[in-house]
Amino acid sequence: MNRATLRQALAAEFPLVTPLAHDALSARLIEQAGFRAISVGGSALLAARRAYPDIGLIGLTDMVDGLRDIAAASTLPLIADADDGYGDVKSVARLVAAYEAIGVGGFLLEDQDRDRKQQRADKAAAVVDESVIEAKLRTALAVRSSAETFVIGRTDAYGPLGLDAAMRRAERFLKLGADGVFIAGLKTEDDYRKVGAAFRGVYLSAAMFEGGDTPWISPADLGAMGFSQVSYPASLMFRLVATLRDALQALRGHADGSAPMQPFAGGAAARATLDKAVDLDRWRHIEQNHAPRTTTAT
Repeated sequence: MNRATLRQALAAEFPLVTPLAHDALSARLIEQAGFRAISVGGSALLAARRAYPDIGLIGLTDMVDGLRDIAAASTLPLIADADDGYGDVKSVARLVAAYEAIGVGGFLLEDQDRDRKQQRADKAAAVVDESVIEAKLRTALAVRSSAETFVIGRTDAYGPLGLDAAMRRAERFLKLGADGVFIAGLKTEDDYRKVGAAFRGVYLSAAMFEGGDTPWISPADLGAMGFSQVSYPASLMFRLVATLRDALQALRGHADGSAPMQPFAGGAAARATLDKAVDLDRWRHIEQNHAPRTTTAT
């Protein structure tokens, strides 16, 4: 598969906007919608594959299994969560090899304490000592097989230690040679302005969440602040869950006769979108041109 690099995607769009894929179908739809890269976060992936919360319940194998399906469905570069590396520095080295083999273009190593891991960075209870995360970042940088594989340092120190401590950690990550940084959990627009001004010119990631108490800032405004990449960790999953909930409630009412359900008015358009996403025409073409010809006996 001829997959673009993350560096090429960053050169094509500023800031680079990346929805989060949670499975192969969402990855294919993201590509067909015209985005240039895909983010893959543990929270959406685990919810879709396991119906698990993202609180440290899984390991590298679980993440790799989900990423492999997503990578196979799209030619876009992937930016993947790597949590804390799922262990010590040996585990980080194993992670790098596994991610590169799949085709991951960049990954985020974080400092949130796995034993007290929270789903939302702004709710982080604790982070590990700087020496721990720095050792993991140094390992990832040393063992990667390609300089095109971005090693991104993520700090969740904002919640437990404050903005100044989080920014100091990000500065140290860059001095180690990290290709970029993500200060997670920022709560105010002023926080974003301070971080953007301090790290302008480097790969600097932002994450926009809906339905919470964090700001909702446009990609253009984030780019002007200094952020080079913007992800939307929950936007697709929230809408998907709401649609499934509403459809199932309607179908339940239809089943018990309490509220007859009318056929979905957008069914034909949705079917066409789905057929395109699963590449039905290509498979039919193969079938029609290569299946054995049968003849009727006389």
